[in-house]
Amino acid sequence: MQKTVSYSRRLRTLDAASYCGSTKSTFEKFRLNGDGPTYAKIGRVVVYDVEDLDAWVESKKHRSTSEYTVLP
Repeated sequence: MQKTVSYSRRLRTLDAASYCGSTKSTFEKFRLNGDGPTYAKIGRVVVYDVEDLDAWVESKKHRSTSEYTVLP
């Protein structure tokens, strides 16, 4: 019997930002504020799972501008 190994695709910050239609600096700010997608840090390298990016983008969908949360 042969085992099938499934690997999650991971992207570095620049590629993750591009994947989501954003910029590297915006993703760096997201990490500082805790507003962005979950990530892992391996040594000095920050990586994002594609599945986490998809889930994060999905959570940002709205139908109307009235759905946005307004902060004081």
